[in-house]
Amino acid sequence: MRTRSRIGVAIGMLLWFFCSAAQAQSVLQYHGSTDRAGHYVIANLTAQRARSMHLDSAFDGRVDGHVYTQPLLFHVAGHELLIVATENNVVDALDASTGKLIWQRSVGQPVPLSMLPCGDINPLGITGTPVINASRRAIYLDAIVLTRAGPQHLVFGLSVDNGRVLPGFPVNVGQALAALGMHFTPTYQNQRGALLIMRNTLYLPYGGNQGDCGRYHGWVVGVSLDDPGRVIAWSTQAAGGGIWTPGGTVSDGQSLFVATGNTFNASQWMDGEAVIRFGVDLKPPASRVDYFAPSDWPRLDAYDLDLGGTNPVTLNLGGSHLILALGKDGKAYLLDRDDLGGIGGALAVEKVSSAQIITAPAEYPGSTGAAFVALHGLGSRCPRTIFNPSLIVLKVQVQPTPAISTAWCGSLNGAGAPIVTTTDGIANPIVWMVGAEGDDQLHAFRGADGQPLFTASQSTMQGLRHFVTIVATPEHLYVPADGRVYAFTP
Repeated sequence: MRTRSRIGVAIGMLLWFFCSAAQAQSVLQYHGSTDRAGHYVIANLTAQRARSMHLDSAFDGRVDGHVYTQPLLFHVAGHELLIVATENNVVDALDASTGKLIWQRSVGQPVPLSMLPCGDINPLGITGTPVINASRRAIYLDAIVLTRAGPQHLVFGLSVDNGRVLPGFPVNVGQALAALGMHFTPTYQNQRGALLIMRNTLYLPYGGNQGDCGRYHGWVVGVSLDDPGRVIAWSTQAAGGGIWTPGGTVSDGQSLFVATGNTFNASQWMDGEAVIRFGVDLKPPASRVDYFAPSDWPRLDAYDLDLGGTNPVTLNLGGSHLILALGKDGKAYLLDRDDLGGIGGALAVEKVSSAQIITAPAEYPGSTGAAFVALHGLGSRCPRTIFNPSLIVLKVQVQPTPAISTAWCGSLNGAGAPIVTTTDGIANPIVWMVGAEGDDQLHAFRGADGQPLFTASQSTMQGLRHFVTIVATPEHLYVPADGRVYAFTP
């Protein structure tokens, strides 16, 4: 009996190890976590191995449609699934090792651009990155679907095992909000930002279509996972104020944060050009503690210089709880997360880019009580002059005083969203970024000083969309593109 008990314990430990390893490799949401840090711990991905990265030519990776979303990873039935949602309103689940199709689900006809008042995506289907709930074995997404009543935003829950539509779904967003006495015009609204789950509620941010047409608003809609018919919502007081960023809604585990864009004809501040904090009930901010807007927000409104193009970054330095906001005005705003400060209440403001900042940042810790934030822009305070400084890495510190500075800049051509890998959460940081709609190559830089480590010049990709981000695992780096996912391996 004692021998069998020991064998049982050993088997249990092995099962625990493999289950834990599988769960550790899962990527359930945009940039891997609710804080959207974009920080992946890959124990064997050192600088030396990064230099040997190459395109895996045996990886199939074909998907049905243009891809603006980030792929997600989940383990099911002996497979590690790479799940990709497309503008054709198709969700493809691929074998993450081979790229072969495991299952596919169409959720409805996408909307041709000719049926929308403005925009730049044709057709328009699933744009915001879905989110997976591991315990429910479900993936949730928003799709704009062409129905008999015209374009409608429908929220779906699908089984990750086979793509089956779950009970209670889809939820028609416009109809659900009308039942609350709120007006939501599906053709004016676009769902670009990543979805997030907190306390059994699915949160979906909305902005408008490219071109700012129609009377859209910035929205955050919450759908109960226990009862999908139960919906809550918040919207900007003024028209406009879209939540455009691919990172969508951000959480520090206690609160939700969004960044909004320019509002229209607002003579007083009405939720635009702001970082706003919510509780899970989405009640409007009650005081200046719960929102921040730059003091020149009317000028930002007038010139379409949104804060809402980039998600806020949550940072914890010592005992300080911080938020870093990034604007199309090229400025970085450091905020106290416990007291956002109202109008003009930033702890520090720094002009860091000579071009608009519209991206999804990535964050990693420094060794001296500082934090580093990587983003796409055009560095205006780079420590040394380089050609095309499109990757900016900021250093944020609170001692001796709150400050933002540019640690280093990386040279590349393109508009991807960076991620970071480390070997243990701190050591050997590597910043990765693709030159989307530019050189269309994969680039790697040493996180400590910006030294270039790798450029995939021998394997230029095709069909990359701006803001495209990378998913990192011990076996592959995945880059989504129109009609396929590319896989790189060291």
